[in-house]
Amino acid sequence: MDRREELEKKRLKLAELRRARFERREALMQPQPTRASTSTPGSTSSRRDLDDLVASLVDRPATPTLTIDGSSDAGSDRGATSSSVVMSPPPYPAESQGGLPHGALPFGGRLIPEFTSVEAVIFDIPPKERVVYNKEVQTVEGSFEPQGPTEEELREQIKEEFAKEEQLRLELLEAERLENEAVVPQEAPELTDEERKSIVQSAEFVEFIDHSSKILERAMTEKYDFMKDYTLGLDDDTEDLNGNRMRLVSSFHDDRWSKNRSVTDVGWSTKHPELLVSAYNKNPLAVNEPDGIVCVWNIHLADRPEFVFHSQSDVLTVRFSDFHPNLIIGGTYSGQILLWDTRAKSLPILKTHLSVGGHTHPVYALDMVGTQNAHNLISVSTDGTMCSWQLDMLAQPQETLALDYPSHPTTDEVAVTTLGFPDGETNAFWVGTEEGSVYQANRYARAGSQAGINTAYSYKGHFGPITGLHFHPLFGPMDFSDLYLTSSVDWTVKLWRKRTHPKPATPDNAVVHPLYSFETADDYVYDVKWSPTHPAIFGTVEGSGKFEVWNLNLDTEVPVMSTIVGAGKALNKLSWSKDGRHAAIGSSDGHVYVYDIGEMATPHAEDWNILQRTVNEMISTQTHGNILGNDY
Repeated sequence: MDRREELEKKRLKLAELRRARFERREALMQPQPTRASTSTPGSTSSRRDLDDLVASLVDRPATPTLTIDGSSDAGSDRGATSSSVVMSPPPYPAESQGGLPHGALPFGGRLIPEFTSVEAVIFDIPPKERVVYNKEVQTVEGSFEPQGPTEEELREQIKEEFAKEEQLRLELLEAERLENEAVVPQEAPELTDEERKSIVQSAEFVEFIDHSSKILERAMTEKYDFMKDYTLGLDDDTEDLNGNRMRLVSSFHDDRWSKNRSVTDVGWSTKHPELLVSAYNKNPLAVNEPDGIVCVWNIHLADRPEFVFHSQSDVLTVRFSDFHPNLIIGGTYSGQILLWDTRAKSLPILKTHLSVGGHTHPVYALDMVGTQNAHNLISVSTDGTMCSWQLDMLAQPQETLALDYPSHPTTDEVAVTTLGFPDGETNAFWVGTEEGSVYQANRYARAGSQAGINTAYSYKGHFGPITGLHFHPLFGPMDFSDLYLTSSVDWTVKLWRKRTHPKPATPDNAVVHPLYSFETADDYVYDVKWSPTHPAIFGTVEGSGKFEVWNLNLDTEVPVMSTIVGAGKALNKLSWSKDGRHAAIGSSDGHVYVYDIGEMATPHAEDWNILQRTVNEMISTQTHGNILGNDY
């Protein structure tokens, strides 16, 4: 208690010092009234004394002085200027002097002067006052004596007050520190096992731990192998002849969800460049877990996914929505289209019905066409059905189109495995099939063409199911969007040029052959993708676990880079990031790998011209009736 009273006294003293200093400062800043000293002249009193003296000399009583307004100034002490009229006593009459002639001397010969009445005007003008001003405070009496200390003294006084205040503040802080150290901390109450268990299992605690641990793991992703032996010369990076390097950046796998599953598709977020999504099929050893899984990975969080979504069927294809960064769309083996939201739980927020109005067979391909304000989701299934959907209304498709090919030797239905739209196109699309052919189809009937598959010609070149189809992105000074690549289980990759105008079906033009065939694979080629930034680069993944990068401007016979990914398991899918530097690769062992191809992804100004010459050479050397028209 004594220490607290001492602290309180010091606080009050400190407040008093501050208040006094503030009041003194306010008083000095207020202006002081300046008054000049004036002396009150005694002109009226001096005039009365003079009149009394004259009256005593002539043996007459003092005559009061009358002012102009007729009032007497006797006893007046006015100092203002005034004028007076002096009235002399009337002269003695001649007959009262015994008829003495004029000039006679009565009363024993003394000359008595003859007085007359005279008026006099007196101006009482005080002397001019001399007023002197200086910086000091003037007193009421009119003197200019300074009040208070000088400016130097005030500064010294303020410095002393600040020093005292600072010293008192330090003493107060030290006293508070000693008081806090003297306080004995209270011990936390001991929780029972039931209370501890209820807290740990509560939803708030679990969510807090999950969110906080993710933040810490993101911050700790920069890993350095301090056990690396530089004398061995081993390196996971791959380098081409031009010095370009390809290195492994991240590897994603979670024993809880990815174990015993295969990656069926991968894709990058259109909004957040550090996020990618992967789809998985069922785990045959975990019958109680969902058949399909979708994981969202963060390149800054390698040990576990950001989000995990469930499906009642194997998820065969997945993608982020192009216009809604929180939405993820998946196609399943059962034919359902599922919609998940990262702001919701693990179950889908919307899904299609298994009915004749939609898909009833596996959906291997999805695509989005249109703009931000008018877009559709396009899906195709192996029963030859194309559906168009609105994401906010998946109960019924907006349109349904049967992809039939009447001239097919065995069946009219086309078992679609891949789908591709050229950039900027919303009507015409191309599909790859299980038989190895590529067909062009239209969503709507137009002049000279009908809705559905264009039967005038077909693209034939593969001898097995087509696993990937991708059109050249539209960017840069030249348009190569009429070129597309396909991959197949026949161990090849084909380069095609689309036909924009249908021609009559004749033996010469009914079948369109590829421009070029890349045949260096050692196994099934499961996917192929153009680079989104370099016009001549594309990547492929194979069943042998090999990831290859091609550059048509450098070589068309062999890839410029090739590496075995992970444990050499089959690689199912490939997706390039928006900047073209990173390639996400899905493996059959449930791993997702991210590779960086470095500066090779950055094009040069001449790359478009070089690619144009390369394609022209391919067209000019095409034989067996496969020349498709004029030079590119």
